Amino acid sequence: MATGTKFELKLGAATREAFGKAIVELGKVNRDVVVCDADLSKSTMTTYFAKEFPERFFSCGIAEANMVAVGSGLAASGKIAFVSSFSAFLLNKGFEQLRVTAAYPNVNLKAVGTHSGISIGEDGPSQMSIEDLALACALPGFAVLSPCDEVAMRAVIHEVAAHQGPVFVRAARAKSAIVYTEGTKFPIGGSHQLIGGSDVTLISHGLLVAEAIRASEALAGEGISARVVDMYSIKPLDRAAVESAARETGAIVVAEEHLTDGGLGVRVAQTVAETSPCVMEFVGVNNVYAESGGPDELLDKYNLRAVNIAAAAKKALARKGAR
Repeated sequence: MATGTKFELKLGAATREAFGKAIVELGKVNRDVVVCDADLSKSTMTTYFAKEFPERFFSCGIAEANMVAVGSGLAASGKIAFVSSFSAFLLNKGFEQLRVTAAYPNVNLKAVGTHSGISIGEDGPSQMSIEDLALACALPGFAVLSPCDEVAMRAVIHEVAAHQGPVFVRAARAKSAIVYTEGTKFPIGGSHQLIGGSDVTLISHGLLVAEAIRASEALAGEGISARVVDMYSIKPLDRAAVESAARETGAIVVAEEHLTDGGLGVRVAQTVAETSPCVMEFVGVNNVYAESGGPDELLDKYNLRAVNIAAAAKKALARKGAR
């Protein structure tokens, strides 16, 4: 998409909802697709698959570690195995099994974590996953993806099913603004430039893609040309897109609903340091666990809004000018 692209950003379904519907689509065309759940199917939306294909749905109880191991076993036997739970439980409780039974043997396991970030809301910090990307990216051989809307999620799930190897997909509880049109492709290792720009680049994923778009539009009103890149593939990273952004705009802001320590920002910064060093700023959760509250209240309090991204962009531009 080119400079001048306008987004209406109408609210669509949550990405967890899109995931639930996508695996039903897969199940209808491929009998090797199986799903494992940890007693949260009504929340992760794997309940849709359970109703359509009860013989291919395995309820593992409140035991994410066991669920991952069961899913890995099914994957090792030739199945396209999806395991799903809240990201906080899937990654924290199941990390050893993700490491030993999925990553090390490189089995074809598809792990989908829902209710990611702090926008889960009133459930509180025990269920807010702000470390999941750092943990998932630390697993050798894993691809790590974070779609921003329902269109992207459906496409990503189909892409993931066709991919040979372990994958972690991040999904949100909250409804997402619709960014993409049907038919857009989301290859693993790719990204999408949504808005062109020459002064600064805003790189984001998940729910904050819409906020980055809003920030770019606000900055345009002040005469600042801000490129927007949806880096939906966290690992492998689209290094070419990052290098181009660094070289062509000279300033990058990474915005994400994740800890700034260990998130996408760290991966982008590593690439920038190795290719074309430039000024960088980071918008994310800063070394703290959020409190319980409404999703919008939390995004406001922890500075994960368009206004915060725009402020970071101006700070980056000031530093760029000083250089």
